[in-house]
Amino acid sequence: MSNPESFIDEVSEELRRDRAMQYLRKYGWIAVLLVLLLVGGTAWNEWRKASAQASAEAFGESVLAALENDNSAARVAALSQIDVTGAQQGLLQLLRAGELLETDRGAAMDAFQAAAQDESLPDAYRQLAALKRVMAGQGILPLGERQTVIAGLAQPGQPFRPLALEQSALLALEEGDDARAIEILQDLLQQSDVSAALRQRVTQLLTGLGAETGAA
Repeated sequence: MSNPESFIDEVSEELRRDRAMQYLRKYGWIAVLLVLLLVGGTAWNEWRKASAQASAEAFGESVLAALENDNSAARVAALSQIDVTGAQQGLLQLLRAGELLETDRGAAMDAFQAAAQDESLPDAYRQLAALKRVMAGQGILPLGERQTVIAGLAQPGQPFRPLALEQSALLALEEGDDARAIEILQDLLQQSDVSAALRQRVTQLLTGLGAETGAA
């Protein structure tokens, strides 16, 4: 005669298997769905990355093809035909404005202004457009307006602060305040985030003003 405890264990094990099968039939679809979501999410992410890369490559090729035209008007026309949105649109606006400086300064200024005020663009693009507008605006924009824009761009933490400080010094010179310009330029040379090209321009400008550059 078999052991009663062994018989009870076998019955209990069978009941556990029955319950496990019931749970599997009732809730197994959740596990399957999770697996499908995981696999599908990975596939979607890879597709998204590949799509973004293909879009960037196509944009770059279109821009290069547009810039290969022989004259500025043709380049502007070709750039205008490129269909983009988002950050690429901002870059395209800046490229078109730069080309327009050679043929239509007023239109270039309007393009820079449009990019600077376009809130759909990354802030760095908007600030660059504002900076370029000031740089191109001598003789067009009032000195006070340019100083106001540059003062905002030259605040600590702004992405184009060194270039904005250079412009601030140039505006001080335009105003006739050589001492202020020299002070800004000498301070600019002491900063660590100044590019070699900008450092060279600042040094040359200080030398031309007869001021100390801090060089040995």
